[in-house]
Formats: sequence, C-alpha cells, structure tokens
Amino acid sequence: METMQRMFGLEGERVLITGGATGLGLAMSECFLAAGAEVIMVGSDTGAERTKLAEQMGKGVYYRSFNVADTKQTGRFIEELEETVGPISILVNNAGNHCKKPVEEMSDEDFRSVMDVHVMGAFSLCRALIPRMKERGRGSIIFQASMTSFIGQPYVVAYSSAKSAYLGMVRTLASETSEYGIRVNGIAPGWIETPMLHKALHGDEQRKQKILGRTPMKTFGKPQDIGWAAVYLASPAAAFVNGTVLPVDGGALIGF
Repeated sequence: METMQRMFGLEGERVLITGGATGLGLAMSECFLAAGAEVIMVGSDTGAERTKLAEQMGKGVYYRSFNVADTKQTGRFIEELEETVGPISILVNNAGNHCKKPVEEMSDEDFRSVMDVHVMGAFSLCRALIPRMKERGRGSIIFQASMTSFIGQPYVVAYSSAKSAYLGMVRTLASETSEYGIRVNGIAPGWIETPMLHKALHGDEQRKQKILGRTPMKTFGKPQDIGWAAVYLASPAAAFVNGTVLPVDGGALIGF
C-alpha cells in the first residue's frame, strides 16, 4: 500500500505557474511548495517586489518575468528556464486578463488581447514544453478554466470564449499526449474570496446574494481550495484522472 505522503506529495517535481505571484496563482504556488515541489512563478511584472516574494517563500521558489502573449519568445524562455533552473514536469496555465464590456462596445483589440493571453499564451507554453515532457516520459498540464467555461455571464464574451477554449484544449491535448505519460486536466474555480471578488461585489449586495443563492454551500471558496485541487491533479493520487475539468465551486454548477 502506497503511503499518503508519496501519493499526494510532489517531492522532486518542478512546476511552472503563470500568474503565479498573485491571487489564485499565488495560492497554488504556496500549495505546490507545501507539497514538496520546486515552484517557478511567472508574471509580467518586472519589479524586484516579485523576486523578493519568491525569496521570502523559501528555498526552491523562483520568479521569472515573462509576457505569455509574446509567443515568439516562448520557446527560448522555456529553454533558458530548463537550462538555469531545471526540467519542468508540471505546467499550470493560470495567467489571465479581463475585459468587461457589452459586446457592441468590445473592439477587435479588446477581444484579441484576452485571447492572446489566455489561449495563445497557454497554447504556446504547451507547444514548447510537451516535446520535452515526451522525451522524459512524464508530465502534467493544468488549465485554469472558469465558471464562464460552462455558464453564461453578461459583458465578458472575450473572457468566456477564452475559458471555453480551455475545455477543448484539455480534451484534445489529453488525447494527443497521454501515450507519452502526460496528463492534461483543468480546474474551474467558483466564486473565491480574493481582492478581485471583493472589488466586484463592493456595494452590490444583490449580485452577492445571487451568487450565494445558486451555491449550495452558501459561501465563497478560499484561494487554497484551488491550490490544493491543483496539487491533487498533479500528484500520483490522480494518476488515472485525465482530460477532465474539475469544478471547485461549492456546487454552483449544479445549484438551483
């Protein structure tokens, strides 16, 4: 019988988390670190503050500045990372941006900017890392999907289109890479207590009650709920979990 530590631990693994120094990405970074993995947090911020954060988190945590939408540089970025830090066995596509406008006010540039970060950025990282994972015969890729991958919400057509694209990417990449020891899954967070959520709900009690009303657990999630879900999907305990997107939402998708 395997031990709990071996099945859920990530000793010897190295994870790259885009958007890994803020919000849900930071929570995932902390949980992966607690599970024993080395963590590479990637963000577009070039300031020393992020590097200092990585140092404060402890040994085996790194911060690298990179714009995931700059897909012409992705291959070189991954090559340099593996040369300087080491082989990457887990990729978490978490980086994102947003544009909240009615469809008639959303320009081509607005729509494209969201797709470039979420879809093209994630695709480019997968394209760069999958051949390396194939050579090593193992790997785990996780996409940060969304409630908008499944349900309609107004004024976020670019975001919902991007997050819905993740469903297809998860299924197709899982089908294409599984024989090489690579698993591909996703997480669809529900409404999680973050500064972004608090800002969105500030002064809007009606919207808050609407969210809680469709969530059977009648509460918001914690960032660590997403972090531990990601750790599970990347761990040996999830060895037969592949090509799926896990809602972590307190039941919101099935709530009445």
